[in-house]
Amino acid sequence: MGQEINFCPRCGTKAEPQEKFGKLRAVCLNCGWIHFADPKVAAAALVEQGGRVLLVRRVNEPFRGLWTLPAGFVDAGEDPARAAERECLEETGLTVRVTRVLDVVAGREHPRGADFVIVYHAEVVGGELQAGDDADRADWFERSNLPPLAFRATQSVFDRF
Repeated sequence: MGQEINFCPRCGTKAEPQEKFGKLRAVCLNCGWIHFADPKVAAAALVEQGGRVLLVRRVNEPFRGLWTLPAGFVDAGEDPARAAERECLEETGLTVRVTRVLDVVAGREHPRGADFVIVYHAEVVGGELQAGDDADRADWFERSNLPPLAFRATQSVFDRF
């Protein structure tokens, strides 16, 4: 069922798994409320400059020590393009401007991961390269010499673009 829901958020009554709308979902035994899990959405930035791409090295599990595009979860009510710009600033110290959507990658890669990653192309407009937030390094790499990558979504971007 994914996210475990034991009690109804409306009336507090016990909720139990039942087959509803083609899936096993938590259903309130009292008021009939049905839990529909919302997908988690992340936004990533592919930033290129001088023939190189910007990557960050993860400090958190999963995939600690591996490299990925600057990325993170989209907050409720946040424009995903602004989320990609925000995450890039937090993780690299660089201010970027999204220029276009490159891809939407579907498929959760780990239990705490995103169901969808919206990948944007972006360009640097300011700042100074400095790793931060959940990255311990940020650096530029030639496409022909990429470090070990953390996610299939990141690899798919390099395979396609």
